[in-house]
Formats: sequence, structure tokens, C-alpha cells
Amino acid sequence: APKAGCYGRVEHEYQRMGALAYMAAWDVQHAKVFGLCRSSTGIDSFYDLVNFVMKQEPYRSANRVFWVTDNGSSHRGQASIDRLKSWYPNAIQIHTPIHASWLNQVEIYFSVLQRKILTPNDFNSLEDLENTIFDFQAEYEKVAKPFEWKFTREDLKKLLHKFDDKQKMAA
Repeated sequence: APKAGCYGRVEHEYQRMGALAYMAAWDVQHAKVFGLCRSSTGIDSFYDLVNFVMKQEPYRSANRVFWVTDNGSSHRGQASIDRLKSWYPNAIQIHTPIHASWLNQVEIYFSVLQRKILTPNDFNSLEDLENTIFDFQAEYEKVAKPFEWKFTREDLKKLLHKFDDKQKMAA
């Protein structure tokens, strides 16, 4: 069994049960998680997630729905932006900078899921894993709160002027 600060040890009889790809979208305004489990990631799985969200209100009839994504292989580059726009004309994809997926709010949710549910990885089957993930998703939504932006354009301008003033003084 694991001890404080140590992971559990696995016997040599350990058998890998397979892998499960959990993809999720996070609505920052409504504190809602949309998650799907698939056997693998890829464009088709990403489409399934987008379709799952965009067929629901208020996203279906919204003028714009922003999709903030990292640069994963199934949703990278201009081709992905064009593909998403062809699927749903009101969907606008925004990529986080390379190596900055932590700016994406759903990544915070993934880190909580990893710490609270997936470590240690001790599930009897993929079905058990999937049920546990979806149970956590439902519980997380009960305590989650909408994200409220407090940093305004004016705050950014002040911050940039502050940096600019420090650079001028250093020169």
C-alpha cells in the first residue's frame, strides 16, 4: 500500500487493462464540464466532443462560441481552426501558446481529476475507470463556480506601462 509521499508498489502479476482517452470541454461562464471517453484521441474524437457541446443550447444558437485549445495533434494549427469553422460556423478556436496549456481552464480541471481520482491508477476495468471519471465530473460540477474575469483591459494597460517605465529607467 502507498505511504505518505510514496506511490503504491505494483506486483509483477500486474496486467494492463488498456487505455481510455477522456476529453473534456469546460464552460467557464456556467461552470459546466462536458466529457467523453473514447478508445483513442484524434480528429474524430475531438469532433465527437465538439458535436456533443455544440448541439446543446446555448451553444447551438450563440453568435460565437470560443474554443480555447492547447496544441494537441487533433486540434493544432490553421487546419484545425478551418475544420472547426466548417463543422460549426459560430465556433472560434483559439490556441494557447506552445507549452502554456496551463492557461486553458480545462487543464486545471484535468489536474484536479488526476490528483483526486486517477492517482493511484487502480481500476478493475476500463468501464470502472469510465464510471469513476463521470462520477467525479458530476460531483465536480456541484462545487464548481463560474470563472469571473477580474483583470480588465485597463489593468493590462497599467501593467504594460509599468513594465515600460521600468525598462526606460534601466536604460
